[in-house]
Amino acid sequence: MLNYDIVIIGGGPAGLGAAVEAYEKGVKNVVILERDKYLGGILQQCIHNGFGLQEFKEELTGPEYAQRFIDKVEEYGIDVMLDTMVLEITPDRIVKAVNSEKGVFQIKAKAIILAMGCRERPRGAIMIPGTRPAGIMTAGTAQRYVNMEGYMPGKEIVILGSGDVGLIMARRLTLEGAKVKAVVEIMPYSSGLTRNIVQCLEDFDIPLLLSHTVVEIHGKDRVEGVTIAKVDENREPIMETAQYISCDTLILSVGLIPENELSKQAGIELDPVTGGPVVNDMLETNVPGIFACGNVLHVHNFLDNVTAEARMADNLAIMFIREGCFKKSYISVKAGKGICYVVPQRINVDNIDKRIKFRMRPTDVYNNAILAVKSGDRYLLMQKRIRLTPGEMIDVNLSKEILKNADEKEGIVFLVEEG
Repeated sequence: MLNYDIVIIGGGPAGLGAAVEAYEKGVKNVVILERDKYLGGILQQCIHNGFGLQEFKEELTGPEYAQRFIDKVEEYGIDVMLDTMVLEITPDRIVKAVNSEKGVFQIKAKAIILAMGCRERPRGAIMIPGTRPAGIMTAGTAQRYVNMEGYMPGKEIVILGSGDVGLIMARRLTLEGAKVKAVVEIMPYSSGLTRNIVQCLEDFDIPLLLSHTVVEIHGKDRVEGVTIAKVDENREPIMETAQYISCDTLILSVGLIPENELSKQAGIELDPVTGGPVVNDMLETNVPGIFACGNVLHVHNFLDNVTAEARMADNLAIMFIREGCFKKSYISVKAGKGICYVVPQRINVDNIDKRIKFRMRPTDVYNNAILAVKSGDRYLLMQKRIRLTPGEMIDVNLSKEILKNADEKEGIVFLVEEG
């Protein structure tokens, strides 16, 4: 049985940020468990720039951003176990794992930080009819082929879904000589950042077909084409609008899911909307001493926010180690009209220092709307927002003074009202 103060599961941006923060705050008995053969996670295949503007005040590529933290991990001598698969987490904070060096082993942790990231939804999750030829893959797989393995997935490409990775790959594949014929999105709005729509589609004259979906895949050995159609307000295909697009590759960018199989085993409560753990204002799950941060908690738009959240989770884990359990009398935080989810889902005002940041996503596109915070019939805050879109996360900072006015029984509710 190994013993560590903090065990961090995942060596991507969240795990690296948490480990470095722990060391710099004086907790040096820390270990990172990473199932891949190298640190950095998904950043290693994100060779486009745009990372690090908040964290480092300069624009970096994904590998450059990761390397800044990897260098610190090596400089500080933080323990890292690569090519290590975590098998189980128990509620009493015992981590069971396996690797080729140690075989199956166990670690007793004073605190655990979940930083496993997220995975992509595959074809099976969206039930597209048709054959199962080669040439169908997720956007992340295509990104790895092109940026790390040096392979082109195809020459004529249709992308289903307008998630950020799909948008970025539309540009990347175009730059590599492929013809991206269309990006097809079932919703009436894009699920990606506005800047990615402009820089990756509009700048390269790639069509974005909103309120459309793929209704059939053609081809036996290799994709030969897809049939797309408009959808109605219930997202059902209108077959009279069907059109055929010839292509040899279909790339799926249809959403990300927090990686929480280990969390389920540990008895951690999961939010049915985010797919991540339900956490309090200390980023602690319902299992004492187990914290979550980054994309395993909820899917973020900006990498710098993942790092900031990881630092916060680590500081709170250190508080748990030094001070013991946090206060357990919480008030609920809920998503109301126009809001998909809110994180954290419960708070204790006494735990909050000066203010706390809530993160959420709207359910639809709103222009000149009011973002309101209510407790019962009482408004705690009203903010005018010029534009809200599901592709971009909303940050709301609430002070402790405002939260003191919340009714403990009613909790607080975030909602969108027409301007």
